[in-house]
Amino acid sequence: MPFAIFELPDGAEQVLDVPDDWSLMEAARRDGLDGIVAECGGGAICGTCHVQVDAAWHARLEPPGMAEEALLEVVPERCATSRLSCQVIMTPELDGIRVRVPSAQLEL
Repeated sequence: MPFAIFELPDGAEQVLDVPDDWSLMEAARRDGLDGIVAECGGGAICGTCHVQVDAAWHARLEPPGMAEEALLEVVPERCATSRLSCQVIMTPELDGIRVRVPSAQLEL
């Protein structure tokens, strides 16, 4: 099964199995990963599942849609590789993707 590596704010890493066609957020919620709140459950309307994708992996992702881009404008610790983990869908090409969970998340 494909996997994703989540770097937590304290520098620890957690490796999660992510089935094909699942979002990184779905796997994070399933496994109770700290820092991925996902208030909207994957609807790309809250911004509480923000991650920073490792630069080596970022170029492999589809560009964010307009709704995701708008939310990324307001998330804390946004960077050039920021994405909403609910919008990063696992494919075989993303097996081993690395993301960082920012220390601050958007609070609703």
